[in-house]
Amino acid sequence: MLDLLSRRWWWILVRGIAAILFGIVAFARPGLTLWALVVLFAAYAIVDGASMIVFGRRLGNWFWYALAGLVSMAAGVVAIAWPGITAMALLWVIAAWAILSGIFQIMSGMEIRKEVEGEWVLYVGGALAILFGLMLFFRPGAGALSVVWLIGTFMILFGILQVILSFKLKGLQGKVQDVKEAVQDRLDT
Repeated sequence: MLDLLSRRWWWILVRGIAAILFGIVAFARPGLTLWALVVLFAAYAIVDGASMIVFGRRLGNWFWYALAGLVSMAAGVVAIAWPGITAMALLWVIAAWAILSGIFQIMSGMEIRKEVEGEWVLYVGGALAILFGLMLFFRPGAGALSVVWLIGTFMILFGILQVILSFKLKGLQGKVQDVKEAVQDRLDT
């Protein structure tokens, strides 16, 4: 699994960059209409979900990656299917997505903690997602502008954590290859 994670580090990088770009757009254009916010969120959620599924499908125990990917894609499809939903319904969809994604990310961290140093990034990202989702559920009337700023802040922080994780995994590539070669040398002798 560690070999695959280190070779597929760029999927996590793409996920992080997409989150950061989404967050920047949320700050740069706070007056976006509800429809535009729905489309931006839906696009991100679908790309995020697809990357989780593609990344996780080659892992031996990929259940949590696939489940997180399906939840993310389902949130994106729901947002596209009903673009005229109220701001409250959109907040609840985003809140549910954030909470479930956070839970599954923490579960993923527990799966790989024995093999990957720095799994704290998954824990922090998951906890951040859960807190964000709970905040949306309990403070839905905070106003559209503040919600856009909350979403932007969350996405930028989450994206940064994903970028950090991707480079940690990239750094493991050489180590994994060295271990594979050492094992092969021992087997050959």
